[in-house]
Amino acid sequence: MKKNTFIQGAVIATVAIVITKIIGILYVIPFYPLIGEQGGALYGYAYSIYNMFLNISIGGIPFAISKITSEYYSLGKYYLKEKAYKVGKYFIIILGLISFVLLFFFSDQIAYLFIRNIEGGNTIQDVSYVIKMVSFALLVVPALSVSRGYLQGHKFISPSSNSQVIEQVIRVVFLLSGSYLALKVLNLSLRSAVGISVFAATIGALSAYLYIISKIFKNKDKLNKDYEESKEDKKVSSKDILKKIIVIAIPFILIDAIRSIYGFIDLLTINKTMVSLGYSIVESEAVIGTLSTWGMKLNSILYAISTGLIISLIPNITSSNALKDNEDVKNKTNKALQSLIFVILPATVGLSFLSTPVWNIFFGSDSIVGPLVFSYSIFTAFIVCINNVTSSVLHSLSYSKKVIFSILIGVICKVALTIPLMYLADIIGLHASYGITTSTIIGFSVCILFNLHYIKKYTNISYKDTFNRFIKTLINVIVMLLCLILLSKLIPINNLSRVGYLIITFIYAIVGAVIYLFISTKTKLIYDIFGNNIYKRILHKIKIKK
Repeated sequence: MKKNTFIQGAVIATVAIVITKIIGILYVIPFYPLIGEQGGALYGYAYSIYNMFLNISIGGIPFAISKITSEYYSLGKYYLKEKAYKVGKYFIIILGLISFVLLFFFSDQIAYLFIRNIEGGNTIQDVSYVIKMVSFALLVVPALSVSRGYLQGHKFISPSSNSQVIEQVIRVVFLLSGSYLALKVLNLSLRSAVGISVFAATIGALSAYLYIISKIFKNKDKLNKDYEESKEDKKVSSKDILKKIIVIAIPFILIDAIRSIYGFIDLLTINKTMVSLGYSIVESEAVIGTLSTWGMKLNSILYAISTGLIISLIPNITSSNALKDNEDVKNKTNKALQSLIFVILPATVGLSFLSTPVWNIFFGSDSIVGPLVFSYSIFTAFIVCINNVTSSVLHSLSYSKKVIFSILIGVICKVALTIPLMYLADIIGLHASYGITTSTIIGFSVCILFNLHYIKKYTNISYKDTFNRFIKTLINVIVMLLCLILLSKLIPINNLSRVGYLIITFIYAIVGAVIYLFISTKTKLIYDIFGNNIYKRILHKIKIKK
């Protein structure tokens, strides 16, 4: 294993996560026709509550281990970093077991919160069954996550990233083969097929965990450098380390738990409010399926880019902060924001513009609601990505309490605005789902503003360059969009076959990317963010690979 620099780590992590997300998107092409919108809603119920419990059980512990490992390693305290890993691993396994018990044995009560007495769609028994099936992943994923955090803390990003690809490949293979056999060969119920699909998370996680453990075992010498217990280290007990892990992790756990409430609010609100507005339960569950399952799959490509940055950002900023290098912290923070916006913003606008062809490529043309909801909900991905990066910077600087405060304010905005904005959207002639998405965007935007304020307060950072480059990026994206609108007058993007949509999407993506990169080169924006030799570095890498 080789260590990775900040940029190398960000690129490696991003590429690996993008690959896993692409796999996660491609599998829905055969999966969607198998289970349909009702099955998608059932799948969404299971994963929404699973993600909430997963965030509570593992929340910040992997990040805490990454942060502590990076800190101790930078300070030469090699024995303590190993001790922290062991203590954290045992602790997180216990939390996972508790979460599994709660989710498994209280699945009926949770299912009732989602369905209540509404008939015509999935039943309480259906939802309870799939929740039970997905809960088994809580016995494996926590241990996997903390082991990844341990390697990331050493700045060994590659093995952690490889394990994500392995996890996704195994999960998708099991998911598709299992659901197909259940429905087409064994003639089992839709509930059984979705249950097998969500259980695939356990199989994938177990495979990735075995890979990670083998990597740690084979590289013990590199990881346990100068593994000797000093007199000072002996004074630090397991209890002290656990306390430190908890102090770092609790804010993460609270933040992730609070953030999960966004999806939980939607699940509690959508069915009841949309039915009261005159929508059918079928259309309501189609919205749930889009926001929590199908649309989320498409949004995940954008999330992958921010996640890749964060995986590399946390240990690097933690290390710089431990060494009191404030200038490096400010530089990396601005660089992360600028590079994220440069990549994410055009991708978001492009996906929104091409929502109909993109949706039809992956899910077919059966759904009218899907493309409509997705075309707007994709913008939540952009906002969430920015929020994740700003939150991670504050975490790395040990100001997690401020992140909790900002997230909490955002959730209050979400709770207060969701139903009123759904009614407002209906009154002005828009689909009620627009109100749901708008409340989410407002909530996360409030979080970002608070996060940026606190980062500036504690580091004296200047956002002037980042703001200027954001404006330039926005102008370039607008020009790109106008060109695509003009192109649509010549090459229509509606009423095509699936193959036609695929060709059109490819053409528009290439044209949009070329226009955007051309303008960014002429305005020198790309050089300002990535350096004057960005194209030379890319060509050099390609030649090396060849």
